[in-house]
Amino acid sequence: MTGPLSGLRVIEFAGLGPGPFCAMMLADAGADVLRLDRLTASGLAGDDATAVMHRNRRWSAAMDLKSDAGRSAALKLMDGADALVEGFRPGVMERLGLGPDVALERNPKLVYGRMTGWGQTGPWAGMAGHDIDYIALTGALHAIGEKDGGPVPPLNLVGDFGGGGMLLAFGITAALLSARETGKGQVVDAAMTEGTALLMASTYGYKARGAMTLERGSNMLDGGAHFYGTYECADGGWMAVGAIEPQFYTLLLEKTGVGGPAFDDQWNRDNWPGCKEALAAAFKTKTRDNWCAIFDGTDACAAPVLDMDEAPKHAHNSARASFVEISGVPQPAPAPRFEGTPATTPIPPRAHGADTDQALRDWGLDEAEIEDLRRADAIATEP
Repeated sequence: MTGPLSGLRVIEFAGLGPGPFCAMMLADAGADVLRLDRLTASGLAGDDATAVMHRNRRWSAAMDLKSDAGRSAALKLMDGADALVEGFRPGVMERLGLGPDVALERNPKLVYGRMTGWGQTGPWAGMAGHDIDYIALTGALHAIGEKDGGPVPPLNLVGDFGGGGMLLAFGITAALLSARETGKGQVVDAAMTEGTALLMASTYGYKARGAMTLERGSNMLDGGAHFYGTYECADGGWMAVGAIEPQFYTLLLEKTGVGGPAFDDQWNRDNWPGCKEALAAAFKTKTRDNWCAIFDGTDACAAPVLDMDEAPKHAHNSARASFVEISGVPQPAPAPRFEGTPATTPIPPRAHGADTDQALRDWGLDEAEIEDLRRADAIATEP
């Protein structure tokens, strides 16, 4: 693997959602990630090229962590790791005998990354939940939706991936830098509730200074303002506009042909509903492609709303290779870009348990230890 994290070894305890996303980010940046799968594949996350978040792992080893032999082998693997990623409920790794106290005593430099919804402590720590629950508790879900409508889930982008997996990837990387300087690893407790709250930092700031109300669809960035929202076109396509600054706003009005005293007073909230109606009528007069041609190359802050089939084909995304195709599956390319240590093209996901013997050898187990694991039915037989 190449990239800024090349040479780092990470163990990923198989899970769903934010844990695999974190491991994917580390692997995309060059870390050598060993994915420890359960003996039997659950099928929930997929086990083929469509399991995009499983890409770039060099190995998949299937192991029974509930067996004495499996636990012993897992501890030995952790001895040789720089970091690990686990997303079980609080206490599960401890009950398996694989908790941070045991791991860090054996490998003091280990960065022990933990991904949960509510965090490792607190009255809700042991409760089940999903993205929608975590973002509900932080004020984020309440703020998203149409005026006079209910909260709208923004897919599972905010809790699982932005406030979860990406937060843990940052936390692990920061702790790895600390371990390099101090020789001491540590536990990274990443909670999706806290990651989501962190993503809301600017929004809480707007509210504190009176620039945002609690009424959905009535504020600058939630669709309330006529200059920041989406508009349907004549062909059923949509355009997104975000012309906040006065020079960009002026261009938006010029290109759409709307204007008048209400538009001149951009920040008068009383004018926003009427201005939205006028802009909506203007956008309805042309197709999305017509509007794209009008706005192309300008600073009017307008862009087409593309679906997932269209996005990889857009000229800008194509020019930057923002999407790649791996084993026939279109998907986002690794990001961000590293000029001095670029990552290679991602490799496809490894099949469940496809590399058990090879991975264990590479990570320091000898043939006798591997055979003992097989006799104990603690590892899967490679396909």
